[in-house]
Amino acid sequence: MQMFKPWLNSSQLHTLLGGYFGSLFFVLILTSIGNLETCVFGKNFQVKVFPEVLLSLVIALVASATIHRVCATSCLLLSLCALYYVNKYSQKVYNLQAPPVIVQTGKKKRH
Repeated sequence: MQMFKPWLNSSQLHTLLGGYFGSLFFVLILTSIGNLETCVFGKNFQVKVFPEVLLSLVIALVASATIHRVCATSCLLLSLCALYYVNKYSQKVYNLQAPPVIVQTGKKKRH
């Protein structure tokens, strides 16, 4: 993004595009932190809001803010939307349903 800073500052649409690039950067950072924690702590470890998501969000916002303030704002909004859809997809794929409990309603037999 720093290499294309003059181009990203050239118009309003390009500034919003810089925020979109920042949100992609957020998703990539969050994914890499999640994969690193899975390798280190095991397969059942989950990414939490604090510190993983907030750290990824701050890094992406700082990277976008070095381009333009509007880039940082659009990065924040688009990153929150991306986080919602990543969470929704994760729940769909990794949410394990508990097996149904079978309740017997018949009378007990006496021996």
